[in-house]
Amino acid sequence: MATEIAPASLPAEVVTAVEVNEEPGRAVGAHAAPITDAEFQAELAPEPLDDLAVISTIEKAPTATQGWRGLMSRLGLKMEPGEAEKQQLQAAAQLGQWETVIRQFVGTEAVGVLVANPKGSSGKTPTSIVLGGLLATIRGGSVAVLEVSDDRGTLSFRAEGNPSRGVAELVRDAEGIRSAGQLAGYTAPQTSYASIIGSVGNRAPLTHDDVVSAARVIDEFYAIRVMDSGNQPTSSAFSGAIETTDALVVPVLNSADVVLEAVAMLDRLRSESPKGAQLANTAIIVRLVDGRPENPQLVARLDNIIDRAGVGGVFTIPYDPHIAERGQITLSKVSPATRAAFTAAAAAVVHTIQKNTK
Repeated sequence: MATEIAPASLPAEVVTAVEVNEEPGRAVGAHAAPITDAEFQAELAPEPLDDLAVISTIEKAPTATQGWRGLMSRLGLKMEPGEAEKQQLQAAAQLGQWETVIRQFVGTEAVGVLVANPKGSSGKTPTSIVLGGLLATIRGGSVAVLEVSDDRGTLSFRAEGNPSRGVAELVRDAEGIRSAGQLAGYTAPQTSYASIIGSVGNRAPLTHDDVVSAARVIDEFYAIRVMDSGNQPTSSAFSGAIETTDALVVPVLNSADVVLEAVAMLDRLRSESPKGAQLANTAIIVRLVDGRPENPQLVARLDNIIDRAGVGGVFTIPYDPHIAERGQITLSKVSPATRAAFTAAAAAVVHTIQKNTK
């Protein structure tokens, strides 16, 4: 058996005589050789140590703050929370875990997220703004949301601000942009700390090379690029977006045409290239509840279709009055429930990026 290792203050000959470990190949007893620093470190190597700081933190048992239990706690008789408050605490803890995943994500290079569904009015632009805004808020910035639709989209209209330049001007001037300050002149800064780059007027259709060029210059100065796509998955611009994408997000409504168009896009990606298949197989579907009446039988059928779509994850986003206004989206005005659901989806997107960029 192993015995206590002698304190370092004892003479070396005493330390040498102590049994260190009784294992095959190691001498034991008075003639045993002292264990070296290298041997000691080698024995520790297989044991992961990166969680020591976390598990060293002592967590206090929660105390009730609501209702009569909270009143008793404030009077000095500490009581544990009731069931309703426990559920709130658990939800807050889960939200904190999702935010930690997002905050601590570090890549070796900039990454791209594509929000896509061929069906118009399927929620692509609101999803792009809220998803990009949450990533920026939680990470402290360094997130750009870029319009990559072949024709002019509504990204600038739904975002905060009134920029004078946008994606068309960025594509035109991309070769001459050499600093973050220059690039900022083509963005609409959001209160979420995201930077929006949309269309500020009529423009020519974007091409594959336009999207790749814009992505290249954005990636020089931003860690994450969220792309708001159009309604033509066969377009040149869409192929450029796919080329610069590391994770695919597919917004759908509880509507047959929207879901079927999304599934058709996933099938097309799988048939076109290995990268398209990887993006489709790891896609994150966000099911947006837009407040319109829903037929339970239809929703059940759509559940089955989405379950068979073979994607990486599915997240339901509750109805949000602010998003439903169809005006400018300010992240702070989005309901807590909607933000929490989008945060869960954003954490899944981060996991997908890590998987697809190994």
